[in-house]
Amino acid sequence: MPETRQPQDTPSGAGRLPHGFHLDHHSHRQGQLVYAAAGALATTTERGTWVAPANRVTWTPPGFQHAHRFYGDTDVRLVAVPESLCGELVAHPSVFAVGPLLREVLLALTDRSETRAGAHDRLRTVLIDELAETPEQSLHLPEPRDDRLRAVTDVLHADPSRNTTLAGLGRLTGASERTLSRLFHLELGMSFHRWRTMLRIHHGLIHLTGGRSVTETATACGWSNPTSFIEAFTEVVGQTPGRYQARLR
Repeated sequence: MPETRQPQDTPSGAGRLPHGFHLDHHSHRQGQLVYAAAGALATTTERGTWVAPANRVTWTPPGFQHAHRFYGDTDVRLVAVPESLCGELVAHPSVFAVGPLLREVLLALTDRSETRAGAHDRLRTVLIDELAETPEQSLHLPEPRDDRLRAVTDVLHADPSRNTTLAGLGRLTGASERTLSRLFHLELGMSFHRWRTMLRIHHGLIHLTGGRSVTETATACGWSNPTSFIEAFTEVVGQTPGRYQARLR
């Protein structure tokens, strides 16, 4: 559990960050949207990790402790959301899809200085309207509290390509397969297989953003062949790995 720190003012604006740049745990007085117009970012809270490639934007409500790590040469856009508007959005960290209008509003808010009074407020209203109508598309990887389950997820975090069965992981960590299966559903809300798939997709996004080929990424993340990786990636992310990389370029 990260050390609790006093909320900071919420920054806004645009900038470029190098691959691997990390912002340690902190919180903001206002809500915050973080958009990678190029590259990708991972946002981590006590509830787990969310990954946002260039077709998604992360949302963190006021007061939530969170950390960011950026992948690729990231064109990062930060938008502060006043507390008076935060109630229009979900009360927990999340990720939303970015359509053409939402993208242009995010870019306008972070590219342009305000030349007419109230212009940014009007753009923020459009932003909130778009987000309120956009379903959550969270590439969310929840993290456990139970020590037995955490021992298993730590093994897989260290090597996402590891193909050990849940029973085998149980023998390594001193818990039965039945107990671990129950804990995955109870604590994380998904099966062991689904959690491992989400972990691998997270790493796949990072590898693709870093320039690895689809075949190299599939192997590095533990898929037996590129086709299986492409199918899983498309189901979770909503586009093929090839199309995702083409958008990065």
